[in-house]
Amino acid sequence: MGTSALTGIIVEETTVFTLDELSCSCGKPAEWILALVDEGVIEPAGNDKGNWQFSGHCLRRVRIVKHLEVDLGLNLAGAALALELLEEVEALRNRIAALER
Repeated sequence: MGTSALTGIIVEETTVFTLDELSCSCGKPAEWILALVDEGVIEPAGNDKGNWQFSGHCLRRVRIVKHLEVDLGLNLAGAALALELLEEVEALRNRIAALER
């Protein structure tokens, strides 16, 4: 059985991306990113769409939604709901872990 290596880039929460950079980083068109903004999945900083900036947290959320769509066949609304529930479970687990310390 062979071994495999995972590679990735650590993105800080304070890292910012333009719409084009976010689109490229997740391999989805800008229109898909705009649909995520419309759905409330991510919130850009800035007033003008041409100058929007997206945080590292937005990148994380976008990639999770992409996986939910591809891996589970969820539509955008379903993926947004699943993301919200996943984040709520994560927050509850963190709270439990903090209380157990």
